[in-house]
Amino acid sequence: MRQIGFALLWLTLWLTISPVHASVANAPGANLEVSLITYGPGETYWERFGHDAIEVRDTASGEAISFNYGVFDFNEANFFVNFARGRMHYLMDAAPTSADERYYVEAGRSITRQPLALDANQANALRDFLLWNLRPENAGYNYDYYADNCTTRVRDALNRALGGVLVTQLRARAGGMTYRQQTDRLMSAQPWLMLVLDLGLGPYADQPLNAWQESFLPEVLQEQLRQVKLDDGHGGTRPLVLGEQVVSANRLDVPPRSPPDLRLSLAAAGLLFAALIMLARRNWPTGYALLGTLYLSAAGLIGVVLLALWTLTTHHSAWANANLLLFNPLAFLLFPTLWRARRGLAASRFIDGIIALQLLACMVAVLLHVLPGTVQQNQPWLLFALPVWLALAWSLRRHR
Repeated sequence: MRQIGFALLWLTLWLTISPVHASVANAPGANLEVSLITYGPGETYWERFGHDAIEVRDTASGEAISFNYGVFDFNEANFFVNFARGRMHYLMDAAPTSADERYYVEAGRSITRQPLALDANQANALRDFLLWNLRPENAGYNYDYYADNCTTRVRDALNRALGGVLVTQLRARAGGMTYRQQTDRLMSAQPWLMLVLDLGLGPYADQPLNAWQESFLPEVLQEQLRQVKLDDGHGGTRPLVLGEQVVSANRLDVPPRSPPDLRLSLAAAGLLFAALIMLARRNWPTGYALLGTLYLSAAGLIGVVLLALWTLTTHHSAWANANLLLFNPLAFLLFPTLWRARRGLAASRFIDGIIALQLLACMVAVLLHVLPGTVQQNQPWLLFALPVWLALAWSLRRHR
């Protein structure tokens, strides 16, 4: 995915569809070569998932145009408001392949070309569809991180040209990771952002995926196409991918092959924070109140955000998040009692009820995780939050 200004977009559109400049638009299907171009992950957070494009090349003129679906504009009206609400507007783009390649080479990101075995009719149909999709009235779409992004659009365009071959074969194949695992893996170079995303993802992100669904990532689509077979018309099959060429090698750090295991680190952090709360309660009352305030503020604010994501946005990957049982606005009600506790004053019966309700919520979170049929994999956050809530409950009720 990459950002581009609207002026450059419209210039690109004009160059692409103008008969004077774009022989790709007029070439017969027999002269068209189609390739999947995969670009490696970049350094900026919106580039971490990588990017890809469909290249259509006219063998007669040598002209090659790359079509991609990853254009957005920070300057669009209400961009950040729409982003927060889950209504992200993306656009299709097209540019000469050489211009795209220069951009990614300069950024140090890898470029891999996979020529595809489309026949003349399929290549012609794909080219016509891409040009139709490139028209201003057709170029926009509502972006979804996992279900409708720049790679799923490329995948769907190829599947359309191939008569449904991709969806048939890829749905029959199991995926390797979940949405959460792929997200953690690719964002692991930016740990704080990875933790924020992992905390905000609900059960949708932990559903088992087939290869079709997991092909929301460029590198996964690239791998899956290597295994796709086409009917050769003689009772046999032939590979969809004719070969693979590394146009430019990667010069950036490569994401790990598997996601980090967050359980040990977050469990250690939770136990350490709980131990500090109990030690401070005994030896440093003001420090105890400050530590408790820090945790309760974070828990309450996180709960408000998670609740808003569920009820006020279309970020369905964040809906029904079980972490709401661990971090929720109930935490705000404990502030006065926390500061009274540093003077040795016990919690009121009302606050006792709030503490009991929060502990019950934690127990429900544990049960939801251990009972059969559990989907959301939030063990790291359970291991972090449980010892802290137990320490706070003990310290607030210890004098009753």
